[in-house]
Amino acid sequence: MEAVLAKYENQINVFSEFLEDLPDTDEPVWVLGECYNAKTGKTELLSDVHSRLWFTYRKKFSPIGGTGPSSDAGWGCMLRCGQMILAQALVCSQLGRAWRWRAQGGQPEKYHRILHCFLDRKDSCYSIHQMAQMGVGEGKSVGEWYGPNTVAQVLKKLALFDDWNSLAVYVSMDNTVVIEDISTQCRSGFGTTTTCPHSQSHSDWRPLLLVIPLRMGINHINPVYIQALKECFKMPQSCGVLGGKPNLAYYFIGFVGEELIYLDPHTTQSAVEAGSGVDDQSYHCLRSPRRMKITNLDPSVALGFFCKSEDDFDSWCNLVQQEIQMKRNLRMFELVENHPPHWPPFVPPTKPEVQTTGAEFIESTDKLFESEEEFEILNV
Repeated sequence: MEAVLAKYENQINVFSEFLEDLPDTDEPVWVLGECYNAKTGKTELLSDVHSRLWFTYRKKFSPIGGTGPSSDAGWGCMLRCGQMILAQALVCSQLGRAWRWRAQGGQPEKYHRILHCFLDRKDSCYSIHQMAQMGVGEGKSVGEWYGPNTVAQVLKKLALFDDWNSLAVYVSMDNTVVIEDISTQCRSGFGTTTTCPHSQSHSDWRPLLLVIPLRMGINHINPVYIQALKECFKMPQSCGVLGGKPNLAYYFIGFVGEELIYLDPHTTQSAVEAGSGVDDQSYHCLRSPRRMKITNLDPSVALGFFCKSEDDFDSWCNLVQQEIQMKRNLRMFELVENHPPHWPPFVPPTKPEVQTTGAEFIESTDKLFESEEEFEILNV
């Protein structure tokens, strides 16, 4: 059944390529905090989109868990979108937002190191294998479809084992972002044996991937949230949005007019063998980006933001207060200074005392995190 579904999706995608192109418009095109003119800046716009790491369904990888599926076609689209939003955070952290991929090669070593984190093998820290098996702790069987909130919880756990990037992944609860808790999490680990040796020596603030699961309506997106959603893509800290349609996940990277721009994981490619000379062409979407009307978006989403420094986070907080909280009668989410007194105490997630990642950690890490119920938001 999965193979039939994947083939059907691929046929749709091939047909869609003839329909999709950049609009001939004077309206600005926003991509992850960058603004482009579709008429005069098309080359720069496409270069930006092509530079994003693009993760799709893969087949013929080693079976997940040894005896599980060897392809994620038909069920792994939200996991692939989760990989894309995390990869964007790592690219911004290690290479900078202005970095651009070149098809002719010559990428920096840090780029290849980031890419290797996502290869479809059990020992890559953010592989489909690691994500699917870590999802078991979130109540998801291997091969089961994920929602935006669940994949965010999986990313938060896996990031604990990534000492190279030392990324803090904060997932908001109850539509509320708590500044005090983020500060605690981003400062945790400094001055102890768990400090990442690659951290910036001049800072005691870990780079932050902030994920905000939301429900912006009942069955359809409430139009009152549309402008605020657009403002999120304009912020320099924008890391994209996880969402899509029921059981059909996309990674949204921007908008033009009343349409969202997204990368689509619903293409099945063969798994790439790991090695020093990994062919990275299939990890970049070289066609024009796809678009869909904002009003067709499923209301269940997760907003992503990357803040490399404390100043960057402070700037994001100011933008949220100015562009989302002060101007909107109905807020997308709340930004509060202090931890709500009626909530359980905030404890920054910590890595178990183990040396390698793998399926053997799933059982032990489950005991370190709050229950799924604590994180669940309405119908996510």
